[in-house]
Amino acid sequence: MNEKRKKLTSLFLVFSLVALSGNLMAKERKGAKLAIQKKDGQEVMGELITVKPDSLLLLDSEGVDVSVDIGDVKAIKIVKRSKAYELGLAAFLIAATIRGVGHSMLRKEKVGTEPMQHFFQASIGWGLYGGAAGIIIGMAMGIDKTIKIEGKSDVEIDAALEKLRKKARVPNYQ
Repeated sequence: MNEKRKKLTSLFLVFSLVALSGNLMAKERKGAKLAIQKKDGQEVMGELITVKPDSLLLLDSEGVDVSVDIGDVKAIKIVKRSKAYELGLAAFLIAATIRGVGHSMLRKEKVGTEPMQHFFQASIGWGLYGGAAGIIIGMAMGIDKTIKIEGKSDVEIDAALEKLRKKARVPNYQ
């Protein structure tokens, strides 16, 4: 019985690692998604390509480059994608695996019960707690950030642009 449990646990862990390794694949760098509110009331949305000394270069949804002069900007919102699903699933699997393996290894089996019954009973509850925590953390990580530009000094604007530069597709534009 002990060998069968170890094999099943190992298989579950390997499956979890393979299922969660999608983020480890190499991808092309993408810039942050921005929603820029201009002083005249217009809103420009797109992916941040680069930060120039006096403007921001965006790629809009149609694939057209749009340059926005810093002097025309009222506020810049960095639109973040929610990570609630990914973190919730990962936390569920991790909590369920850790609790289930620990519980099944430490618990002495009662006569007439199946070992897998104890594994699933112990792991599902803790998996749900872990999943709920992962969802909450993922939602908090996905909250949009707004940078106010209008009324700021040149030093404050330069500091904000330097932070944006790190989030651009081409961060070191000359």
